[in-house]
Amino acid sequence: MYIELHARSAFSFLEGASLPEELVGVCQHFQMPAMALLDSDGVYGAPRFHLAAKKIGIKAHIGAEVTATLNSPQSHGEFRLPLLVASRTGYQNLCRLITKMKLRAKKGEGAVTAQELEEHAEGLICLTGGDEGPLAAAIAQGGAEQACHELDRLTGIFGPKNVYVELQRHFHREEESRNRVAMDLARSFHLPLLATNGVSYAIPKARELADTFTAIRNHKTLSTTGRLLARNAERHLKSPQEMQQLFADLPQAISNTVELSHRLEFTLNDLGYEFPRYPVPEGETMNSFLRDRAWDGFRNRYGRTSPDMQAKARRQIEKELALIEKLKLAGYFLIVWDLVRYCRQENILVQGRGSAANSAVCYSLGITAVDAVGMELLFERFLSEERGEWPDIDLDLPSGDEREKVIQYVYKRYGERGAAMTANVITYRNRMAAREMGKALGFDPETLAKIAAAVATWEFRDENDALDRRFRDAGLDLSHPRLRKYYELCLAVQDLPRHLGQHSGGMVICQGQLDSVVPLEPASMPGRVVVQWDKEDCADMGIIKVDLLGLGMMAVLKESIELIRDHYDEEVDLAHLPPDDRQVYSTLQQADTVGMFQVESRAQMSCLPRLRPVCFYDVVVQVAIIRPGPIVGQMVNPFLQRRQGKEEVTYAHPSLEPVLKRTLGVPLFQEQLLRIAMIAANFTGGEAEDLRRAMGFKRSQARMREIEAKLRAGMTANGISP
Repeated sequence: MYIELHARSAFSFLEGASLPEELVGVCQHFQMPAMALLDSDGVYGAPRFHLAAKKIGIKAHIGAEVTATLNSPQSHGEFRLPLLVASRTGYQNLCRLITKMKLRAKKGEGAVTAQELEEHAEGLICLTGGDEGPLAAAIAQGGAEQACHELDRLTGIFGPKNVYVELQRHFHREEESRNRVAMDLARSFHLPLLATNGVSYAIPKARELADTFTAIRNHKTLSTTGRLLARNAERHLKSPQEMQQLFADLPQAISNTVELSHRLEFTLNDLGYEFPRYPVPEGETMNSFLRDRAWDGFRNRYGRTSPDMQAKARRQIEKELALIEKLKLAGYFLIVWDLVRYCRQENILVQGRGSAANSAVCYSLGITAVDAVGMELLFERFLSEERGEWPDIDLDLPSGDEREKVIQYVYKRYGERGAAMTANVITYRNRMAAREMGKALGFDPETLAKIAAAVATWEFRDENDALDRRFRDAGLDLSHPRLRKYYELCLAVQDLPRHLGQHSGGMVICQGQLDSVVPLEPASMPGRVVVQWDKEDCADMGIIKVDLLGLGMMAVLKESIELIRDHYDEEVDLAHLPPDDRQVYSTLQQADTVGMFQVESRAQMSCLPRLRPVCFYDVVVQVAIIRPGPIVGQMVNPFLQRRQGKEEVTYAHPSLEPVLKRTLGVPLFQEQLLRIAMIAANFTGGEAEDLRRAMGFKRSQARMREIEAKLRAGMTANGISP
């Protein structure tokens, strides 16, 4: 048996050419029980690698190729040091090591030092690497003597039991020469040999994309990249049989991969993330303190309502608090409440948005200004034990300095290493893929602009919207070999990560040091740091985020409230605006909505006189209906026809009536689609969440097809014809 312990994915950003899921898929095909992912200077792809491996019963070993320099008199320059995580302590040390290097250097630069390696060596296993590793660098600079010094330094840092001399065979003459030196050194130092393939892509075919990335990374075309390109396609994930044959003369180097795999006990199941415990007064618990704040808010919010409404609200708040306590989320709600309280103290207008408006507790705490009880909103849309996911509270703030002030408050309160923004992984999509693949192939700017315009709106929706049709519409003859290769590269690169960006407002916070959970790195904006995972990765790893979103309309609202106060001596409370003001609905029905947030577009103004909203829920529908989902799904006209009594209200299946009754049998909301999947296809809460993500902006063809097959199978099992 052989286990691959040195592979990089596309999350090495232009250095790997396959997604973690693709590597795991090939690993499963070869019946490997485990595999290690070592991306460049980070664990960017680790969550996806871990989840894909866990799904099919493969053990996912975590590590990284860390840019390092030993700064010894004998060595000069930087190299790639492969580090494998053996324990949770090792994982924490790896995250802190990468964080130190990232935060002190310019973006994309920097190297860890020998001293930092010594400080963070516990729980880590060091490999000597391939052609970019420390031994290769030492041999190139000073031959076997310098390599001996380098290996002595590494064993001094990590201990002789934690250093493996790595051997790779890609049929390069100089590589075999290095291997002979490495084997001699291993004998001298009594260190074990370890065979790896230094994997950069899952299958040999992906070598073409890897070469294209090399050209892009070096700002060249493929025809001018020359010796920087790979000499063959050997850096793919190979089967145990291939590796055993390749190292037939060194069977111990193969068997050591299994032995080392057994030593690597850590997986991301043992991440150790803990949400901050909100500091409460002596004698209080977070649950009791949250209850007190909620009931204080209840008296403020519902004190002027009817006894029936108060009783109804009391029951709902008690129900929500019980679930919050059961799911141990009191600290999360208190932290969001604290942020809202800070905003009010600083006279910063703040407003909760999204599904949080469905919560009576959020309304009582002042997080939202919508009466979820009075509006009969569904709490389960916000928080449900069945769905098994964290709640998501988005806070709208005025764009600019006031929002930045709140972000800096979070950093100050939870520490520089206790809070960070979530990342946004920028992936290759239509236009970017067309431009960068074309540049690598040496296409002229005019042709690139033409193609980019043709594919700008392409994304996976159905089989009829194929990328090759877009290319032909741009006048490209795909029978031409060069153009065919261009098309294939554009298709192959879809959804692969390009670089790391910053999420518009997602923040994650941690009890203790966040850099022991995930590496941090500087954002492009001064004074901010980001984690190496995006919001979906954070959610998958159980890390809760809070969104602090900048909204220009919030500044307008704040100014309007101040103008009313100054000129009319009236104080406007957004939470107590009458929801049944006839004049407001009359204005909406006439489409007199220029400058009115959410309903000011031409599409909204043309639809308003047809829908004729008469209550708050109608406004919710009006905002939701003019969106890509309902429009592309051809839901708008059937809904309007039914609302006007011109079409009979019917349901695709009787079981769907409870879900679709309020929208007249027409699915308009994402939550309805999730409920339909759970009812019609027996999806679990987790599977419904997978469906929601697959339907998101960064839509993956493979993911959509996989979920579609599961959806059809579930519906068929229930006797529903898909």
